[in-house]
Amino acid sequence: MTSALTANQLLPMLDAVEALCAEVGAFQMQHWQSVKSLDIVDKGLNQLVSFVDKESEQRLMDGLAQILPGSSFIGEEFHPDSSLGENPTWIIDPLDGTTNFLHGLPVFAVSVALWDSGDTQLGVVHAPALGETFTAYRGGGAFLNGKSLRLEGHVALADSLIATGFPYYDFAKMGPYLLLLSDLMRSTHGLRRMGSAAIDLAYTAAGRFEAFYEMGLAPWDVAAGALLVEEAGGFVSNFSGGSQVLFQREIIASHPALAKEFLQRVTDKLG
Repeated sequence: MTSALTANQLLPMLDAVEALCAEVGAFQMQHWQSVKSLDIVDKGLNQLVSFVDKESEQRLMDGLAQILPGSSFIGEEFHPDSSLGENPTWIIDPLDGTTNFLHGLPVFAVSVALWDSGDTQLGVVHAPALGETFTAYRGGGAFLNGKSLRLEGHVALADSLIATGFPYYDFAKMGPYLLLLSDLMRSTHGLRRMGSAAIDLAYTAAGRFEAFYEMGLAPWDVAAGALLVEEAGGFVSNFSGGSQVLFQREIIASHPALAKEFLQRVTDKLG
């Protein structure tokens, strides 16, 4: 396995990725609120793709290949079943929240992560319509528009706002999922469904949500956001409490003070 990238390598690379995501986000804003009648493809139950997804993806891939020549890619429209090996790999979602985008809602993001040497090394979640860019690199902390993010202090579940995502094509666990919703509705300040896992995770890293959970997710949905939470000092796991989340199709992220209690709530219903 190759040696992990150093901070001296990651910092300029992160700056370049952030700038690229801003360019792609600017392209998306040119077409936001005007694309919904143009070239929309239905890929299956509740899964849509537009020409903006496709063009954003191509721009990302072209730019990232220049930032790190010889790297590989994993994403929804290409190599979705690939495994992660020794080669540095970009895990990208060019437009996370496509349905929001097509309906004129501002909750969508460009999500980019770099996997290398057995771990996610950097992540960017750029929400162009919200004017926010979340960044992180391994061992270097998490940031929102350049301001450091840190999850500290005591948090009670009863005072927490929880984010989740609704199942949209795999309904096998709908019964226990609704039971968990009912439990959390009664024991927290409330739940929110933003429609973008990347933004859910970024908001958890920023302390806007105290916790997030969802099932049925792919690596490109969570790679960048999970690193944001980790580097902000938060807790990330699968429903069994394990640290592997990219290919588990399930994720929990929370403020560190809630980690044990929230994991238990989710495990009791969905684990």
